[in-house]
Amino acid sequence: MRTLAELDAALTECRACPRLVEWREQIAETRRASFADWTYWARPVPGFGPPTASLLIIGLAPAAHGGNRTGRMFTGDRSGDVLYAALHDLGLASSPDAVSRDDGLTLRGVRVTAPVHCAPPANKPTPGERDTCRPWLVRELELLRPHLRAAVALGAFGWDAALPAFGAAGWALPRPRPAFAHGARLILPGADTGPPLELFGCFHVSQRNTFTGKLTPGMLRDVLRTAAQVAGLMPEGPPGAGAAGCPDDAAAGSPRME
Repeated sequence: MRTLAELDAALTECRACPRLVEWREQIAETRRASFADWTYWARPVPGFGPPTASLLIIGLAPAAHGGNRTGRMFTGDRSGDVLYAALHDLGLASSPDAVSRDDGLTLRGVRVTAPVHCAPPANKPTPGERDTCRPWLVRELELLRPHLRAAVALGAFGWDAALPAFGAAGWALPRPRPAFAHGARLILPGADTGPPLELFGCFHVSQRNTFTGKLTPGMLRDVLRTAAQVAGLMPEGPPGAGAAGCPDDAAAGSPRME
């Protein structure tokens, strides 16, 4: 697969993990009452964003009634409400709202993906499912590599799954591999004198984290802003400044929750 478009098209046909195939299709049949009139996507969900992205955001897996319904990463669920609101605050998304694949949302210099592309039961892929899906992420990284300069891993699962994928795609990994932490920063040298990549750790934008305040909108924007600056998408500015130079607490308010 020579382009991201070819990769994304091939990925949507994958049926390699029987448990995940059964679950995503079962959810599409039963549906949630509030989405009873939807025709669920119910296939692997490809990455979203331009092929020239210099910043990659790596999540966990599509939500059963989010990406598995809409067919786009972090679209149609509360985690997406938080993530895209933060990207919009920083000028990296055209809208704070991600509702459906055809809602017109675009990203500037950012691509969003996951190490597992099918919705898993209880939001918990098995290690085997993670490893089976890894070649898709590796090839995505290889295709993004000419432009990619920074990445944000959301949560320990994304961090642990991303590191071996970056290694397989040609970046050098430190030994021992550092553990995930919110705010962690790791420089991965590029092989063959290629440019390095800086990996950032950020708590996942799950409801549990955002509802309890473990991850606040300001914390998320701080990590995304720094990563965007490394990726060349934003000018460097004083810590705590919002997209328009205002303090984070005043920048666009808190994301809406349904």
